[in-house]
Amino acid sequence: MAETTANPTVAAEPAPANSAPASPPKHDETPLEALASYCSVIVVGLFILTFIFQNFVIPSGSMEKTLLIGDHVLVDRINLAPPAHWAPFVRYRTVHRGDIIVFLKPGYPDMFLVKRVVGIPGDRIHLHEGYVYLNGKRQDEPQAGHPDYSNYLPYRDEFPNIPTAMGQDLEPTWANELPSHIQNGDLVVPPGSYFAMGDNRLNSLDSRYWGFVPRENIVGRPLFVYWSFISPEEDEEHVSLGDRLRQFQRVLLHFFDQTRWSRTFHLVR
Repeated sequence: MAETTANPTVAAEPAPANSAPASPPKHDETPLEALASYCSVIVVGLFILTFIFQNFVIPSGSMEKTLLIGDHVLVDRINLAPPAHWAPFVRYRTVHRGDIIVFLKPGYPDMFLVKRVVGIPGDRIHLHEGYVYLNGKRQDEPQAGHPDYSNYLPYRDEFPNIPTAMGQDLEPTWANELPSHIQNGDLVVPPGSYFAMGDNRLNSLDSRYWGFVPRENIVGRPLFVYWSFISPEEDEEHVSLGDRLRQFQRVLLHFFDQTRWSRTFHLVR
């Protein structure tokens, strides 16, 4: 009779009840690694603020009531930038009439201005009684201020058909150049340039006073107001360290009662 042997059954030994999975050894961040992390954050932040978005403060009332003195706006630096081959996914576009733009004032490489584009290359522009006529048609601009008989100024309100000698605060180079751009009573915008004006037409030193905005001077367009603080217009002229410290102190003391909370995240149009 053949002898048979049953296959032995091997049971796994149960793990002790109090055993836990092994955890990886704890690694303490060295000072050098911490510094590298901080530097990475700073570099990314600087890249975003330099090439993509940038914040600006509105120092004057030339764009009231669209933008108020003390509005802090976030500016898109990509949308109106010259197209780059390394970023084909970015949506670029040309400058349109009605765009609000941030740009470097012609002849002043460190002075940023905010105005609205009124004329693009090829447009014919003149003002009559403070109203803009674009290519022969009077423009309906509900956001723009207009004069009455009490505050009428010929050069400002009948541009460009009043001699520059009757204007005030004109840049000398523009006073000499202006006549060469006038045809049949209209100012003709040359290629690669734009005619920009403040919405507060009665109190705006704009293209009427210093000329066209070159395309390369345009930095971007403001998207929205992220903070607005009631500020006097003369603050823009206070540039000393003492003036800056007093302004900072005023913000600390009146942050809650002089912040225009209703303008937070207000879209700029």
